[in-house]
Amino acid sequence: MAKASRAAGLHRASLDKLHDLDAALELMYYGWRGMTLEADDYLAKQGLSRPHHRILYVVARRPDIAIGALIEILGISKQAVNRPLNLLLERKLLTSKRSPEQHRSKLLRLTEAGRRIEQRASDHERKVLREAFDRAGASGAAGWMGVMGAIADNN
Repeated sequence: MAKASRAAGLHRASLDKLHDLDAALELMYYGWRGMTLEADDYLAKQGLSRPHHRILYVVARRPDIAIGALIEILGISKQAVNRPLNLLLERKLLTSKRSPEQHRSKLLRLTEAGRRIEQRASDHERKVLREAFDRAGASGAAGWMGVMGAIADNN
């Protein structure tokens, strides 16, 4: 993707601020969009989207995860995970096997193709973070990690 078209996709609107934290909310929104833009473009070319990547990301870091545990980590309903999970299984990006301990439970694992897609999509996002952290410096990166950690723990 050319720099100009990427920049056009990342244009921040000049919105009226209705609250003192609106600027931070907008940066969160535009920052997320900026971080995921190239990854989402790559995923779309694979016929996938953000929910597929979230599933692949978790399964890559927890091989043989039970579907119930995946749902808990993602914080979504069984219905919400069903369609993207089924597509990943159909496309053979994930495998599913019965748990030897709990026969009603299915365990998920990435295939080699699933591993490649997860890694490439996450690499796009890591690249954006790495460049931002380099620009922000160590204290800026640490501050960002602190703020995001506090937000993540606010559940």
